[in-house]
Amino acid sequence: MTHRISVILMASLMLTCSPSQHQAGSQGQSSAKSTVMIYSTTTKKTLPMEKITKTDEQWRKELSDDEFRIARKKGTERAFTGTYWDNHEKGIYLCRCCGTELFSSDTKYESGTGWPSFFDPVSKTNVSLHEDRSLMEVRTEVTCARCDAHLGHVFEDGPRPTGLRYCLNSASLSFSKR
Repeated sequence: MTHRISVILMASLMLTCSPSQHQAGSQGQSSAKSTVMIYSTTTKKTLPMEKITKTDEQWRKELSDDEFRIARKKGTERAFTGTYWDNHEKGIYLCRCCGTELFSSDTKYESGTGWPSFFDPVSKTNVSLHEDRSLMEVRTEVTCARCDAHLGHVFEDGPRPTGLRYCLNSASLSFSKR
């Protein structure tokens, strides 16, 4: 993993609760609610928000089968099949699970991969990065900082100014037009 993604990953992990804190709150071992700092494009402020924790049963009631498989179980959709890979409207891409603002259409670009691709999130506080070794290679997974929904992966082959490509699943996103 290169230095830039390592630094982003470390900063992201510092802003979110640890898995043990997350599990303790969901198992009733602690009455304290976990919070994360989330940026709003509407208020232009970063504010503490309650971390969203639900059971698989609760998520299944709110999401389609594909949305659940992708956002909650770290799946992926086939290239060129998602709703937003070819979307050119202006607006904000939100987490399908919790509505957190994630990416602006201003940072979306055509990567040729068949998935919605962005070079920067609306705020680094709204996404979390995690090492992913699931396909016999090291990748960096991108999740929603507020509800831990799997969004996709980030790669270092994107355009300037960041050089990053956040390659995301449409099933993990919703879209709000400007």
